[in-house]
Amino acid sequence: MSELLALRDEGKVRFIGVSGTVPNLDDQIDMGVFDAFQIPYSLLQPDHEAAIAHASSAGAGVIVRGGVARGAPTDWERRTYYMLPGSQMQDTWEAADFDTLLDGMSRIEFTLRFTLSNPHLDTTIVGTSSRDHLAANVEFAMRGPLPAELYEEACRRLEA
Repeated sequence: MSELLALRDEGKVRFIGVSGTVPNLDDQIDMGVFDAFQIPYSLLQPDHEAAIAHASSAGAGVIVRGGVARGAPTDWERRTYYMLPGSQMQDTWEAADFDTLLDGMSRIEFTLRFTLSNPHLDTTIVGTSSRDHLAANVEFAMRGPLPAELYEEACRRLEA
């Protein structure tokens, strides 16, 4: 850490960031030395939401990774997603009955736009497997966050 701070003080790097997960994130945020945090978060992995808000309120940039749950809403067979089994994500989706909220959106669009609705994130990393996949994700992101009432309903269902 001292070397990173020295590099920043010398002007060789502008920002220092860390990619982290709970439970370490709160301590890393409280250190007050990181300019940005890369944090896993999506509709199906909301457990880092408090850490995202904490980092944002501390003035750090928040970069979400896995904002579309690595495509899990279209492929439940994936074994794990940031330490969560695909079956757990599927159970979450089904228990919250998210399909009834789609209103013509694909599951991926809904998941990405849910992520973009979090007021504490600055950007999200969304992987792609093809040009078509990239184009679709850009199109979904350009539609912006979910309408407020839809986002609130999705959050309510997650909490329940």
